[in-house]
Amino acid sequence: MIKNAKQTLEWRRSKVLELSSEGRSQTDIAKILQVSTATINSDIQYLRSEAKENIRKYIDERLPFEYQKCLVGLDAILCRMSDIVNNSESDSRDILQATGVKMQAYAMKIDLLSNATVVERAVSFVERNRDRGLIPQNSEVTIADSMSLSRC
Repeated sequence: MIKNAKQTLEWRRSKVLELSSEGRSQTDIAKILQVSTATINSDIQYLRSEAKENIRKYIDERLPFEYQKCLVGLDAILCRMSDIVNNSESDSRDILQATGVKMQAYAMKIDLLSNATVVERAVSFVERNRDRGLIPQNSEVTIADSMSLSRC
């Protein structure tokens, strides 16, 4: 019976999220699901809290690593394109294409590096809230690790 109640709650909350994403009001959602507006309000508060926690978790655990992978990947692309440009056997079409890809990779890298403060602020936010006890001490984030670059 407890499992059934939990499944019912999860189903209702998923429907609340779905109907809310369609732009429906809490009153409309309550009518559709045949529950009180207070229940829908409670569900929405829970879903908002869950969404905030998911964002904090993403910022804390995944964003720095994804940022670092992206920078390392761009460096690898730049190295490979430089090899093509500097290869005496490359034809002019390949050299032009590789040069274009290099320009795009540099532009993307500059964009990432210039937005590094956004990543740093996000991580700082999580760390501040962790220090206040609002976020569990279950993982460690260092922006220095996420900003280290590999060179070819």
